[in-house]
Amino acid sequence: MKEKILLFLRRFSFRTGMIVLAMCVPCYILSFSQMALPLSTVTKGVLWFVFFGLAKTFQYAGITILGVEGVKRIKKRFRKSKAQTGSNS
Repeated sequence: MKEKILLFLRRFSFRTGMIVLAMCVPCYILSFSQMALPLSTVTKGVLWFVFFGLAKTFQYAGITILGVEGVKRIKKRFRKSKAQTGSNS
């Protein structure tokens, strides 16, 4: 079962992996920002569980779609942009 899911996710493109990975950010924000709402403790716990679970699911699915080469590609892009901004300062 696990192998079927991994093979299914790896068929997607790099761009799709980035979109799925980016979806975890709003879920993390929602999971913690809902604590400021005037809701019961049980409701807050359920909302946190749902949104935090979604965030983790998007995160792991996005990393699986990207794979090792995709993660290397992202790191390379961040290093390149960091080097360019550092030389301009």
